[in-house]
Formats: sequence, structure tokens, C-alpha cells
Amino acid sequence: METEKAVVDVEAESDGVILKALVPEGAHVEVGAPIALIGEPGERVADLDALLTQLGVTAPPPPVAAAPGAATVSRPSADAVPDGSGPRIFTSPLARRMAAEAGIPIEEITGTGPHGRIVRRDVEAAIAARDTRPHPHDVPERSPASAPPAAPQAPAQAQPFTDLPHARMRRAIATRTAESKRSIPHFYLRGTARVDGLLEVRRRLNDGAPVRVSVNDLVVKAVACAHTLVPAMNVIWTEDAVRSFPSVDVAVAVATERGLATPVVRSADQLSVSSIASTVRDFVERAKNGRLGQAELEGGTITVSNLGMYGTEEFAAIINPPQSAILAVGAARREPVVGKDVIEVGTVMRVTLSVDHRPVDGAVAAEWMRAFLTLIENPLRILA
Repeated sequence: METEKAVVDVEAESDGVILKALVPEGAHVEVGAPIALIGEPGERVADLDALLTQLGVTAPPPPVAAAPGAATVSRPSADAVPDGSGPRIFTSPLARRMAAEAGIPIEEITGTGPHGRIVRRDVEAAIAARDTRPHPHDVPERSPASAPPAAPQAPAQAQPFTDLPHARMRRAIATRTAESKRSIPHFYLRGTARVDGLLEVRRRLNDGAPVRVSVNDLVVKAVACAHTLVPAMNVIWTEDAVRSFPSVDVAVAVATERGLATPVVRSADQLSVSSIASTVRDFVERAKNGRLGQAELEGGTITVSNLGMYGTEEFAAIINPPQSAILAVGAARREPVVGKDVIEVGTVMRVTLSVDHRPVDGAVAAEWMRAFLTLIENPLRILA
């Protein structure tokens, strides 16, 4: 099953064989909807449709427009709400909450889910339609009769465009980043490190080594070490407490054709740089094929996002909730630097740390940034 972020295996609740698949490949189904009929090995059922009816599984409805080329199969949910004057309105809990938050009466929304059920996409469409309606104050007043008529204008020519339907991962990214900026009070720290020594250590590590280490692998290890030195950064915010962790899990942003994935390197503080390199390389390969597991995308307190390979000098990134920070890493560039009271050419790298101000104060983040930059400029400490 492909979710918004990963491809996961669905384990059958009992042993047996599949007598009938209830949904075709590529179909979109609601969580908890039946997808197959399981029977005993060798079992034969004369009338599968009658059996499905007996089990309370209705025939699949026709495809809906929200998922191009895919049908939606589900049973009506018990979480229907009456409109007070007619048939009951079936809606998912998420859709009902979104409609309430947006101030849109649920009975004014047309459902496109199974059996007319109102789902998230229907509420999103209703919100979009409402937001595009002109506001009364935006309508210009009529000109007085005495005013001269306006000169005729040529009709505007519509520009051609192409709509690319949202993929599940793209919609998930949009939802999470928008929610992150709305709910997390971001603040930012910027730092610059001279990385000539880091590049030399990387060269030596890769000299004849079976696993090649990237600059980003060294950055991930330095982030984990900095979290160990400043444990107050190795936390996340929850509704009831600031949750801290004994080991450091670091997520790594991986760009794919489907969108951005952030698999998590577990216990990065305890791994060698070569082990981190092997783990990240495996993540990258499976992310490109959409084969990352859901568990591999969960957890962590900080993400490393590196755009240096594109030549980007500096940028700020959005925190990936529920994590409390994300480090944006720019390109290593040759620039004039001051060394021993003289100007010389050196290689520098700029980083920006985005921090959740709820569990982490500015002084703690500044202490962490100092520790991180010190490790980057003294890379042998990373390997210790």
C-alpha cells in the first residue's frame, strides 16, 4: 500500500488465500476499508457477491474524479451526521473537523467519497471555492452618471497552462510544511565554518575505502555529536512535556522525483562515519524507488537538509514536525577569509539552523551552533 510518504506492507489478520480482490491496482481506498476476501486454502464459494453482501461489503462504486484513473472503494462510515431535515450526511472525522475550523456548514459540501461520503478533498475544494469568491468590498462602486465613460479595453488573452494533479507525497509535504509554519514558532541562527580541514579528512577517509564518505555524512555525524554535547537540543515538544532522548536520531532530507523524503538515521551519535554513509546511501536508493518503510520516516529530533550540491550558498528550511530543528547546509565555496591577521583564500560553508522556540531557547541553540561549528572546523573530533 502506498501512503502519502511511503510504501508499506499490510499484514493479513489471518492465514488463508485471497478469494477475491475488492479493489484494483492503483485504487485509492480509505483507511479501514476492505480490500480483499480471504478464505481457507482450497475453499470454493459459489456466489462471491452474495457472500460479500452477507458480510456487509457493498459493490464498489464508480471511480471518482479526485484520484485520476483510480477508483475508491469503501463502506459508509458510522461517523455520519444528520442535517436535521433529510438523509444523513456521511463524513470522515478529519473532514468534519476541517469544515468546522473553516466555518463551512457540512451540509453545503458535496461528497465525492464512497457513497457520497464527505472526505478531506471535498472540504479542501469547498475552502478553495470560498476563497476565490470576490469579497463585497473588492467590488468597485459604479461610476457616477456624470463621469466620462471609460475607454474600451481589449479583452485579456488567457495564458495557456497545464495542471499537474497533486501526488500523495506532494500533498503530504504541502500539508506538513504549512502546518509547521502555522503552529511552530521558528527562529533562525546562521553560522559560517571554514571547511578546508573537513575536506582533507574526507579525502583521506575515501582513499582506498570501500564506502565513500560525503561531506553530508560528516555533517550528519557532527550534528549528532553536537546534540551529545548540548543535550538540551535533543528534544521535541509535546502537549504535556518537553520530551528528551538518550540517543540521537538524525533525519536526512532526500530529494526524489516523487518529492522530499526524510529517513532517520538511528543512534547516529553511536555510529561511525562510514556506517552513516552506508545507511544514507541505502536510504537514497530506496527513496528513489519509493521503497522506504513508514517506520524509517518517523522519529528524530533534527533534520539535515543539504543543497550544497546545487551551488546554493545559504537558505533556511522549515522544521519537520514533531522535530524541533532543521539544519540547512549550503555549498562549500572558495572565498577570501581572515587567517592569522592576513586575508587568504579558504573554503567556507554556511549553515542555517531553524529551531522550534517552544522546547528550545535561543541561548541553547546558540550554544549548539558554537559546538557544531567547532566540530566542523576540527573534524578529527567528529571521528573520536
